[in-house]
Amino acid sequence: MTYIVALTGGIGSGKTIISNSFKKQGIHIVDTDVIAKKIVEKNMEILNNIKKKFGKKILNLDNSINRILLRNHVFSNKNNKLWLENILHPKIYEESKKQIKSTKSCWCLWVVPLLLEKKLEKKVNRILLIDTPVKTQIKRIIKRDKINIREAKKIISYQFTRTQRISISDDIIFNKNKKISTLNLYTYYLNKFYTYLSKKKYLIQIKKNNLTKFY
Repeated sequence: MTYIVALTGGIGSGKTIISNSFKKQGIHIVDTDVIAKKIVEKNMEILNNIKKKFGKKILNLDNSINRILLRNHVFSNKNNKLWLENILHPKIYEESKKQIKSTKSCWCLWVVPLLLEKKLEKKVNRILLIDTPVKTQIKRIIKRDKINIREAKKIISYQFTRTQRISISDDIIFNKNKKISTLNLYTYYLNKFYTYLSKKKYLIQIKKNNLTKFY
């Protein structure tokens, strides 16, 4: 059975940087955001349902869905958010399981931003949190997504808090203004650690007493 490490963290915390670092070390990455994007692009039934639900305001000029516009629109309305999650997440989870099963590396990194929200924490062997101050998150997503501070705060408000994420995490990388070289060093050591754990199945139950933090 594949040893699964879940990578989670709030929006704008730096999950992609960390997952790319592990990928360069040969670790198999299963990214739910990437899976969601492909589902929205290629599943015609879901694609048409989204267009019918939200209309032209979330479309690009070529009639494709603008994921940033869709996300911003969804996060402005809780019912719309729940509607979209209900049609997407069952398919995301099924595809995740397929990709995890095909893992060739000694352990697999499952990137799941909504790990707690979807109650998936018990589906993995270990949880790696990318922790970032809320103020830093806001600055990053305003710059990245070209939105205002009110919209940024709204998006963050729908996610679990830092305290909640920290409480269930086994390992934590604090990513405020870290250099890429520093983050790469963290993932290098964590890869060694997770490789060891994957080969020692009896250690799967080691959790809170073996917390790793990188600051």
